[in-house]
Amino acid sequence: MANPPTKTSSLHILLGFFLALSGVGWIQEAKSLGINYGQVGNNLPPPEKVLELLRSLKLSKARIYDTNPEILASFANSNVELIVTVENGMLATLMDPNQALQWVQTRIKPYYPATKITEIAVGNEVYTGDDTTLISYLVPAMVSIHSALSRLGLDQFIKVSTPNNLAVLEESFPPSAGSFRPELAAVMPQFLQFLAATKAPFWINAYPYFAYKDSPNKIPIDYVLFNPNPGMVDPNTRLHYDNMLYAQVDAVIFAMARLGFGGIEVRVSETGWPSRGDVNEVGATLQNAAVYNRNILKRQMRNEGTPLRPNARLEIYVFALFNEDMKPGPTSERNYGLFQPDGTMAYNVGLSTLSTTSSTSTSTSASSSSPALISLTSAATKVRKRGYSSLPYSIFIYLLGFQVFMRRQC
Repeated sequence: MANPPTKTSSLHILLGFFLALSGVGWIQEAKSLGINYGQVGNNLPPPEKVLELLRSLKLSKARIYDTNPEILASFANSNVELIVTVENGMLATLMDPNQALQWVQTRIKPYYPATKITEIAVGNEVYTGDDTTLISYLVPAMVSIHSALSRLGLDQFIKVSTPNNLAVLEESFPPSAGSFRPELAAVMPQFLQFLAATKAPFWINAYPYFAYKDSPNKIPIDYVLFNPNPGMVDPNTRLHYDNMLYAQVDAVIFAMARLGFGGIEVRVSETGWPSRGDVNEVGATLQNAAVYNRNILKRQMRNEGTPLRPNARLEIYVFALFNEDMKPGPTSERNYGLFQPDGTMAYNVGLSTLSTTSSTSTSTSASSSSPALISLTSAATKVRKRGYSSLPYSIFIYLLGFQVFMRRQC
């Protein structure tokens, strides 16, 4: 739990607040919702059918977890913006500029620009993985890949970044207390300097579901589902938050501002809610999944930003397009999809009719009426295995350390 802020720390927080606000100008280019298209299943439709589905849903942004040539070829001339991924096991090799150039020449250049590759995700959740040697490989690999793109004249069109687990934060609540873990102190400034120099975004995988699962009696369900609720007020900035995801994103912005990087855009590379889980996976229900994702879609249609950057729409990639039957881990891992592999909806989030629906948040019978004043003290543990890297991931701990009052927005 964080200590009460001193006068000096409050000044630092306010400085970070204004530094963070300084970066809103160019962030406004983020303009639509994206979807994570995973492939860890033995019954998934072929890429051309996936493209038809994305078109029918009017989704124009997708992220894949490799550089699958079949997908890259199938998405040619589709105008779908695609984020591709360098597997974690490739980082050591791609530190070498020559190897990186060869990789870009064989994995990217043959498909671009017919396939609208907009970003390269170098690794996935490297800073919180089991193999700590990868941490020292990450930024050099990113630099080498960016240099290769530059040599081929592609660096102005394809950005390079990496998705981070929210566990990179030591403190995340209240958002103004956001700070990175001390063990990342030596590498995080390098990473942020690269993002600032190349105008690339900071990607974060953020799942309010895990916070609720671990403390369902302390964290209001409506707060994590984006339903109407009293919300909470950051005691240092007086900004009001009516959902946990926006609070998590702003905590990342404050953490970067503390290191002198206040103008970097934050995007959500993964967020979602499982429609099914094991007995101990509280909240993993079809109803909650539908409500969470439907409310996110409605927020996107309203061009919302976070309280810290209200005029810059937050770009979000929902996890995931399909339920994937070969993913390891608890039942929830195989049930994040909006769709079943056969193309039928796992539940209806209203994608095809969203533009004509009301922007009012969807309620859920699983929630109860929230009092005007709520005192929270909670420790939320994030446990999630990733099925997309060639290396295993550890159990990630996301500690919220809540001790705040929540009240209604004036």
